[in-house]
Amino acid sequence: MSASVTPPAVPHPLRSRPFRLLFTGRTLSLLGDAAIPAALALAVQQATGSTAALALVLACSMVPKLLLLPLGGVAGDRFDARTIALAMDLVRCVTQLVVGVQLLGGTPSLAVIASVEVIGGAAGAFAMPTSSPLIRGTVPEEGLQRANAAMSVAHSASRVGGPALAGALIFTVGPGWAFVLDAASFAVSAALLCAVRIERAERPAAGPRRSVLTDLREGWQEVRTRDWYWSSLIGHSAWNGAAAVLMTLGPGIAVHRLGGGAAWVALLQAGAIGLLAGSLVADRVRPRRPVLTANLGLATYALPLLLLAAGAPAVLVIGAYGVAQAGLGFLSPVWETAVQRAVPEHALARVTSYDWLLSFAAMPLGYGLAPLAASAWGPGVPLTVAALTVAGCCLGSALLPGVRRFTDATASGAAAAGTGTGTGAGTETAAGAGTAAGTGTEARTATGTGTEAGTGTEAGTEAGTEAGTEGAATAAAPAGKVSPPGTR
Repeated sequence: MSASVTPPAVPHPLRSRPFRLLFTGRTLSLLGDAAIPAALALAVQQATGSTAALALVLACSMVPKLLLLPLGGVAGDRFDARTIALAMDLVRCVTQLVVGVQLLGGTPSLAVIASVEVIGGAAGAFAMPTSSPLIRGTVPEEGLQRANAAMSVAHSASRVGGPALAGALIFTVGPGWAFVLDAASFAVSAALLCAVRIERAERPAAGPRRSVLTDLREGWQEVRTRDWYWSSLIGHSAWNGAAAVLMTLGPGIAVHRLGGGAAWVALLQAGAIGLLAGSLVADRVRPRRPVLTANLGLATYALPLLLLAAGAPAVLVIGAYGVAQAGLGFLSPVWETAVQRAVPEHALARVTSYDWLLSFAAMPLGYGLAPLAASAWGPGVPLTVAALTVAGCCLGSALLPGVRRFTDATASGAAAAGTGTGTGAGTETAAGAGTAAGTGTEARTATGTGTEAGTGTEAGTEAGTEAGTEGAATAAAPAGKVSPPGTR
């Protein structure tokens, strides 16, 4: 699991105007969004005095997002990702402005806020799958990891500065202005997207009109036939479920066992700093086996869970959480880069939408089951179960050949893996069955067979090159230009 430093000869993606515009817009909207959770919680609490009302508003945002994410992936692959992202930015600009006006008016309506959150959640479901296609369309292949790292740094920084911004607004001019600021950030992001030029790889020739269900099935086929991908999604889902358990039970444990609320604040701050530090490291370091490294890094989330369950001192729990979040900050860009390189562009939005869907779906489960289990057996039991689950799912993925053999060379589509006209027949498949035929100029598969040529033989013309380099995936996709969770 060796790693190499990114060659300094590769210019930083921020030197490219299209990515710079995209990055600026996304950063502004991330900062605005980071101020919203605290502002929304306080506003609803002040308006209704009810915790149930806040839960209703949060559900109104989350449920449509979960239901519509696969359709958002279909839209992102069928249509121009930039246009969809721009339209959704405008929709969310309006929804946040409506909530802000409601709060500034002094008599907010819970029904209006809940309805607007439904619309905003639906818009998020269509916007999120466009992230990877947008990055992939504005950055050359060699700059993808640095671009993803830059986005991760922006996200991490917003998590550090967002709560402070929210506090400043809430206690000076009121929570309504946090929503007005978020609306303005979406408006600026939409304006910048208007100026972004997205390069798209040539897509398969259009055939007969396809149904949405057919597109959904094809997207799932792209997931199912890659063992390195679907096994990692299980780990992502387990991680998010475990994070929900920690966020639910952690504050109470901190107050009663770790020295009070200050310990919980310190834990969250250590996590935010760790996330930022990991993202900065990801800008320079490239692991040779990115998927395996990412999954091993996610497994470190078991450490703070086990320490909390065991009643360890606050300093150990806080340190472990910082380390776990640093691993996440480093490994999120690594994972996203691997996906952007290995998945064909015409299916990228659908494939990433399934990742978001499974990650989000696990969180309500953790939120709901953690307090029930804690009341029945004490908080140590759900914390331990969550730790074992996330460690087992993430570490267990290493048993699959596709995870172990997915290398940086595989993802980057080394030309030596099959630039000739022959068909490479591998002896070991990484994520499905069958061999892949194509030029092999990029490590992406159009059919999703994900065949790995471990000792590949050559069945083409004399111009066909050896397809048996270690970890090299055969390709059946056209060559072309090569886009958080967030929680993950």
